[in-house]
Amino acid sequence: MKKLLLTCCLLLVASGFAFADAISIKHFVVKENPFAKDEIAIVAVDTGKNIQEDVNGTFSFTINGFVESLKFEKGTAFYRHKLEKSSFIYARHQNDESTTSMLYYVYRHDSKLTPVKISWMLLIAIPAALILIGYMFKRFIIIALVIFCIFLYFNYHNGLSIPTFFQSVFDGLKGIFAG
Repeated sequence: MKKLLLTCCLLLVASGFAFADAISIKHFVVKENPFAKDEIAIVAVDTGKNIQEDVNGTFSFTINGFVESLKFEKGTAFYRHKLEKSSFIYARHQNDESTTSMLYYVYRHDSKLTPVKISWMLLIAIPAALILIGYMFKRFIIIALVIFCIFLYFNYHNGLSIPTFFQSVFDGLKGIFAG
């Protein structure tokens, strides 16, 4: 009886060690794909921007409103859609604990792609500054409206729609209040 009880306890303790933690992506960055022209790569990183090489497998991302299954190998997945011109990339990943989203402006020049992370605070600051300038200096209301229209046209022409704009701002605000 004691041997049976000891065996059951050992099996119970061993089964606790057999289950590994699920790998999740909490932070990621967008980079130029070094192996393909005009493509980007999504890299899983930690808070210190170091690549998480233990991330392997297929993860679901929403990129510019389209759900994509990206296969990660050693922390890197390749987004297999060519970028013909400079555009905004809104990437969002939802795991069990939280949702992570990033807005990037991928600037295309020569034969290179340069991703620039756009903060949600910048998305609020530009229109707020234009409104403030127009309010403070009544003579500049027309100029502020023209600059605001140019700002909206640039965003829309490069793939940043109004819903994506607000989604990025709301995700940034949720990040402040959640953690």
